[in-house]
Order: sequence, then C-alpha cells, then structure tokens
Amino acid sequence: MSATSARPNPLDLDLAGCESLVTALGFKAFHGRNLFKWMHKHGVVDFDAMTDLPKRLRLALRDTVEIRLPRILETHPSADGTVKWVLELDDGQRIETVFIPEGKRRTLCVSSQVGCALECAFCATARQGFNRNLSVAEIIGQVWQATRRLGVAPTNVVMMGMGEPLANFEPVVRAMDIMQDDLAYMLAKQRVTLSTSGIVPNIYRLREVSDVSLAVSLHAPNDALRDVLVPINRKYPLAELIPACKHYVAGDKRRKITWEYVMLDGINDSPTHAKQLIRLLEGVPSKVNLIPFNPFAGSDFGTSPPERVETFRARLVRSGLFAMTRKTRGDEIAAACGQLVGRVRDRTGRCGRVRIEFKERLEAR
Repeated sequence: MSATSARPNPLDLDLAGCESLVTALGFKAFHGRNLFKWMHKHGVVDFDAMTDLPKRLRLALRDTVEIRLPRILETHPSADGTVKWVLELDDGQRIETVFIPEGKRRTLCVSSQVGCALECAFCATARQGFNRNLSVAEIIGQVWQATRRLGVAPTNVVMMGMGEPLANFEPVVRAMDIMQDDLAYMLAKQRVTLSTSGIVPNIYRLREVSDVSLAVSLHAPNDALRDVLVPINRKYPLAELIPACKHYVAGDKRRKITWEYVMLDGINDSPTHAKQLIRLLEGVPSKVNLIPFNPFAGSDFGTSPPERVETFRARLVRSGLFAMTRKTRGDEIAAACGQLVGRVRDRTGRCGRVRIEFKERLEAR
C-alpha cells in the first residue's frame, strides 16, 4: 500500500488519541489504553494477537487503521558495541538511528527529519539536503524497532540524529511524550534529550509543553564564527539564544543546559575561544560536551589534536564550568556525531553552494 493511500497509522497516536480512536468505533476508552500498551510496551502490531481487545474491535481496527513501522534495511555493528540501523520509510526515504551502549546506559540516537535544512558546516547530514519532516509514527517507530532488536527498551533517548527537532515541533513533542508514558517506554524526563541548533522561539514554546533535557549545538563562542559554522545563528544570534536557554531551566536548580561544542582544528579551539566561551556561559547552568570532530567524505575540517582539546577543557573546568570530552563512538561505521546521512539525495545542488559559501566566509573572518 502506498504512503498516499494508506489508512491512518495508530503509531501516530498518543494514549489519548488511542482512546479517542476506539471510542469513535463504539467501544470503551479503556480498550484504547490496551491498544496503546500492546503496540508500545509489548511490541505487538498484529491486531489479532491483542487478545484482551474484543474481537469486534480487532476486526474494526483491521478495517480502519494500519500499523506501519520504518523497515530496517541495514544493520551496522561497531567494535565498541555501537549499532547503526538504516531504516526505510513508506515513501522509500531512508533515515539512520544509532544505539550507543555504555555500562548500564542504553542510549538511542533518534532522527526527526529526512535530511536537514540548517546547513551546519561540519555536519554530514547538512550536506545531503532536506526532504521532509518525520511523522510521530516514524519517530517513535525508531524506538520501537530498537527495543525489539535489543530485547529491552533504551534507558536514554537523544533527539540528535538526522534533522533539527525544533523544526518538526509537534510530531517530535508527541513522540517524546509517548517515550515517557508509563504504558509505553517509561523514560524519565531527564533521560529524554532534545538537541537543537537554536530555533529560539521554539525553545520558549518547548518550555510550555515539555520538560525534557535540552542540548544546544553551540560550536562557537561568538556570533561572527557561529554565523559561519551554524548559520541559524544569523537569524537567532547568541544574544537571543542564551536568554532562551536560561529561561528553559529557570526554577529548577538541578537542571542544566548541555552545550555541544565540536572541536575543529584551528577554527574554534584556541585559548581565546575558551575565554569567550567562559564569558558567554557565565550565569547559565551548564554542562559542556567537547566533541572531537568526526571526519566524513568531502569535509573541509580537521580534528583538534587531543592535547589541545584537553587544554581547552581544563580552562573551562578551572573557570567553574562542568566540561567533559565526549568519547567518539561508532566512527568506523559512520555512526558518530555529525556523520548520519541516510543516503538522502540533494536534488537542489545546495551541498556545493554551502561548501563554497563556507570557505568564503571563513576566509573573510
């Protein structure tokens, strides 16, 4: 069945949506709770196997809706335990999802879009262009598939895969709500993290409807450099981004903003950059993740030497910031931060234009 002619997918529905679905079919709302639980907690997608639903309801569901999941096309295991899955959607588009084990933590890196439109200069996804947003079913379907493959639900989910989550606001928020539901994946709010490049209005909007953890792809301590590395900064500069992030965690002394800062050789890794970053984050409850750059084909960057990364980190720590260097995981299977591409074809030629513009702007600094 094609994506355009398919019946509604109940994986797009939260708990209240499932209750509304079954009541619209003439049954009690508690059957919707059971449907929701079968799909997510038990991983059952065959209505006939949902044995505590009335037979008439199962027949009605078969005639009305259709449970469709992203299909795992490829599985790429890494020596460090990381696994990357390439998934195909109903329309043939492909996305990537990454599982990262570390001790008792089972972290799943989930995509929110097919490709990305934000043109961050150091990210492989940005080089592929943008195709479309993912639906709730396509987002939560990544968690469903990983849970089935692993035999256990993830302990942490990070919306850090392909795409900008805050550019796909409502489906991402609904999917994160399902992740936290006790009848689904039972993830605590602090174990679900949304990573954004800095769409400021939607950071304020997120505060109103969710309290998941927030990570920000910062990557530069001043507007001039961030305009080049993270072009969304031209629309939402640091003077707007920092207050929005402070507002997001205001009122809870236990919460911090996680700042993602990719270390680019000779670009953003000098002592001056460290001092600027310290000043920028003054008064902001912060955790800084320094990320050694993960190379990809056609990249214009090099990775900062380990000793320079450590010197940078030590400066931050001496200033009172909590800072750590993220261990690179899954780089040999192109599963590390910034390497996910999903084989999205750039039909616009934007990749080449972005690369030329980046070089021109960098030279003009």
